[in-house]
Amino acid sequence: MDKKLVNAINDQIKAEFDSEYIYLGMAAWALKEGYEGTAKFMFIQADEERFHAMKFVKFLGEMDEKIVIPAVDKPETKFESLQEILEKAYEHEKYVTKRIHNLVKLSDEAGDPATNDFLSWYVAEQIEEENNFRNVLKKLKITGAKGHALLMIDQQLGQRAPFTPPTDAEE
Repeated sequence: MDKKLVNAINDQIKAEFDSEYIYLGMAAWALKEGYEGTAKFMFIQADEERFHAMKFVKFLGEMDEKIVIPAVDKPETKFESLQEILEKAYEHEKYVTKRIHNLVKLSDEAGDPATNDFLSWYVAEQIEEENNFRNVLKKLKITGAKGHALLMIDQQLGQRAPFTPPTDAEE
């Protein structure tokens, strides 16, 4: 594999583990503030981000490349509102999408069809990730970020099914 691409994937491993901690920080805030549904949603999101990181780790291992397990940054745990954490989560997912698209570009430039094929899963995943947060924010805009609307959205977020890693055949 192209060394620039290997380094970029190792950087993405850090970004994915950082994402896990970002969502754990949001879950901690939500629990403290009484948004139990949101906390559940964010804990599940953190599990999913860890899976994303581990998928990259395993891929580099399968390709017999150097794997760097990073230290993670301490997440933010102080927020002003539920709307703020949802907006930050959405912006974060857009940032991750840009990173994934950059990996695809590097893969294309390196003429690496195996990595390009591997990354296609992440491209589709990021469409889903952004859409999830964008839709919740749309509901907040419709209902207003107050009172009963917040409780309704918190309840809806709490209905998220636990994360179950896909089987190899599903990936």
